[in-house]
Amino acid sequence: MTKGRSTTWQERIDIVQYCLAHQHDYHKTADHFQVSYQQVYQWVKKFEDGGQDALKDGRGRKKAPEELTEADRQKLEMKKMEY
Repeated sequence: MTKGRSTTWQERIDIVQYCLAHQHDYHKTADHFQVSYQQVYQWVKKFEDGGQDALKDGRGRKKAPEELTEADRQKLEMKKMEY
């Protein structure tokens, strides 16, 4: 099993496109790009379901103020007041 490594959003898109161009050959793609078979499979699945934006890594991203629900806004205000 190949050890995991960090990839950029563009690199994930390239990996998925390579895999799709080679008739979903996940093993060949994983070996070629030095990533795990499972990761290639997950990226292809996400890409097919949601397109390129589904491959973005959203961990650690804060929501923009317009994305917050009313309850989230109130919680944020309470934290600011407590601070």
